[in-house]
Amino acid sequence: MRITVTGGTGFLGRRLVKRLLADQHAVHLLVRKVKTGFGPEVDCSVWDGLEMEPAPEALEGAEAVIHLAGEPVAQRWTPAAKERIRRSRVEGTRLLVGALERQKQRPAVLVCASAIGYYGSRGDEVLTESSEPGHGFLPEVCREWEAAADEAERLGIRVVKLRFGIVLGSEGGALAQMLPPFRWGVGGKIGSGQQWMSWIHAADAAELIAYALRCAELRGPVNACAPNPVRNEEFTETLASALRRPALFAVPERALRILYGEMAEVLLASLRVTPEAALRAGFVFRYPELGPALRNLLMAERPKAA
Repeated sequence: MRITVTGGTGFLGRRLVKRLLADQHAVHLLVRKVKTGFGPEVDCSVWDGLEMEPAPEALEGAEAVIHLAGEPVAQRWTPAAKERIRRSRVEGTRLLVGALERQKQRPAVLVCASAIGYYGSRGDEVLTESSEPGHGFLPEVCREWEAAADEAERLGIRVVKLRFGIVLGSEGGALAQMLPPFRWGVGGKIGSGQQWMSWIHAADAAELIAYALRCAELRGPVNACAPNPVRNEEFTETLASALRRPALFAVPERALRILYGEMAEVLLASLRVTPEAALRAGFVFRYPELGPALRNLLMAERPKAA
């Protein structure tokens, strides 16, 4: 299959591209810079997702498109940063769909990233794909983002919107940022520790994307998170145990708000999300439980013996 991918040089994107190449797919990346590190086996086209549509040849012959590109959310939310976050997702997706509309032969499927931030912080409420959206900046961005992707449906393209939870991988993302303080013995829960965390092993995240390409049953929103969310306190204890370190400290909410401003709400949000659509479609998680997921990631990070 010929697949065009945006965001393929990011933390999850790199893992996904390797997964697709292993299955002998032809991959074409839409990137900001030509140097990707993948070598000649991966074709690349430069694309500024804020300013223009992708070049037609980058999408020509594509049987599937995977759209992962977007400004990082994990930064202090200045007005300028919030605008970059929104535009990179909403306008970037609109420009991509606009380019697809101009293709004579369109792909069968568009897999577009979204996020469980769609639901907003909901306490202990169990959230499925049919749950109503929340309120605030991130839910609003997610609603606009998904609406932009839905425009591809009228072109006869199957659209899958993967609402990612916290993607865990030792090579990047949230876990890579957590590891240093925990290794130093100063890690701990965030705030009360009672907020729910919905997570997914990076290998399962990449596999779910690949599954969405070939599973015609998957359409619309799909929660991309493991079937067993945990409270932040349990996450902290499980990570500390896997590292054989104590978890005696707690990060006060006030400190987070001073450090991150409005973005602290993301760190303190309680999201108890279940992957109902993925399970119904027959997807099998390799790492449904947090303990084995963390142990696998930490083992992969250790240097191999000579």
